Order: sequence, then structure tokens, then C-alpha cells
Amino acid sequence: MLRRSALAAFLFLLALLPAAAQVPQLVVEAPSGLEPVAAQIRALDPRRLEDASRLAGLFRAGPPIRVILAPEGSPLAASVPPWVSGFADPAAGVVVLMPARAPSYPDSSLTDLLRHEVAHVLIARAAAGRPLPRWFQEGLAMIAGQSWGLEERSRLTLALFADRPISLAALDGQFAGSSSGDRGSVERAYTVAGAFVRDLVQRHGPRVTGEILAGVAEGLSFEAAFGRATGETLAAAEQSFWERQTFWYRWVPLLTSSVTLWLLVTLLALWAMGRRRARDAAQRRLWEEEERRTAAPPT
Repeated sequence: MLRRSALAAFLFLLALLPAAAQVPQLVVEAPSGLEPVAAQIRALDPRRLEDASRLAGLFRAGPPIRVILAPEGSPLAASVPPWVSGFADPAAGVVVLMPARAPSYPDSSLTDLLRHEVAHVLIARAAAGRPLPRWFQEGLAMIAGQSWGLEERSRLTLALFADRPISLAALDGQFAGSSSGDRGSVERAYTVAGAFVRDLVQRHGPRVTGEILAGVAEGLSFEAAFGRATGETLAAAEQSFWERQTFWYRWVPLLTSSVTLWLLVTLLALWAMGRRRARDAAQRRLWEEEERRTAAPPT
């Protein structure tokens, strides 16, 4: 329910964007053993990929994107850690999917994975191939893949309980773990990057990511493009994000957890018991005083 409501709210934001987004043609290549999966992808409604184009600010269909389905044991599958289910080569306009490994975090289905990796190609095209922070690429691709729900909230809560807030710049180092096999660091990086980009879209509207990419395409640095599109510095946005996340994800879950509720109930019970004992003691003193007056001989 929470995942559906969050997705509905995000799709409402995307609905505010112009409806003319077009998606490049997908040219699917697969060995015979994966042809049924290839047929499913070819039959996919192109509108399922429009959100990625809108978020990237692309409203014209560009060159076709090659989608290669790689079986387990193939050289392409062996070139990445076993928990990686897909990757993209944006410069070449190529997406590689390993259906045998899907779904794999942060994507919950093969369709989500396809949207995520296609988004990487579209993001690079929107930025005219110029450099972008890895956290922005991954966070935006994660949102385009619509991979944000209860699991991501839980992951972010656990990350904040276990670790201090990590800088956006440091996230790029954690994403580098994808080549070294450090799955835990990469998953935490996905969670934080997705949370930041989602927060950015919610605060500034669904056009903001495309405006940032357009600024980069014009030759601005990412920080300058970010400032022009949002009206705030990247450092200020990062600080504001962590201040709000630290409260909502660290303290609110703690205050509303079952342990805290039971602690409050226990404290209330102890307080009530103390009040009851005080009343009983006062009543006993009244009785004892009455007994002394009754037992005292008349004068």
C-alpha cells in the first residue's frame, strides 16, 4: 500500500510534464534461449518508458537503443559481479540485461530494470555526453525505474541508524564498489542517491532534473547547472536534505517503534501505580487518624 501510494504521488508529479515525450526505438538482441524474454520486451508499450524521457528533459526520439540479453555464463554476464543484473554503455547507446539475475536491487522487475538502464542512455544524451556525478545518474535512473517504496524507506532508515549521513561526493566512491563486488556499499549508495533525487523532484518539480541536464549540455559545470535550475547551491540542498532525513528517518521511526510504544506504556503504568499507591497511603493515613480519634477516651 505504501509503495503504491508513493508511486501514485510521483506519477502525479510526472503528469505535470508535457505529454509529448518520445522514446527511442529499442532493438532487442538475444540468443535463442532468451527469445521469449526478448519478445516480451519488444511487446512492451513504449509509454512505459516515457517517464525516463520526461525526467531527462528529452521530448524527441533519438537514435535506437540496442538492448542485449545476456545469458548466465556469457562473457557479458561474467564481466560484472553476480548480483548485477544489468548495465548500460550510454556512449554506444547499448543496454545489457541479464534476465536470469532479475530482479535485483534496486529494481523489482525486468521492466523496472529495463527502464533503469534505458534511463542511463537518455540521461547521457540529455547532458550531451558531458560528465555527471555518478550519484545523480544512478539516483535519477532509479527514480525513472520507479524503484522507490517501502523497501527503500526501510533501507534509508537502517542506513541512518547504522551510519552517519554520507556526503553526495562520497557516494561516487561507494558506487565504485560495483566493480569490486562490495554489494552492501553499492546498495546503500543507491538508496541515498534515489532518496536525494526523489526529494529534489518533490521540492522543485518534475522539470528540475531535465533543466539540470540541459545546463550541463550547454557547458555549465554540474554545480552551476544545479544552482541555475534549483536556485540553491548543491551544498545547501545536501545539508537541507540530511537535516530533514535525519529527523524523519531516524527520530520518527524511533519514536513510533513498538519498543518506544511499549516503553511509554510501561512508564504510564508505573506512573499510574505510583499515583495509586500515593492515594492508598493517603487513604490509610485518614483511616488511621479516624481510628485514633475514635479510640481516644472522651474528655
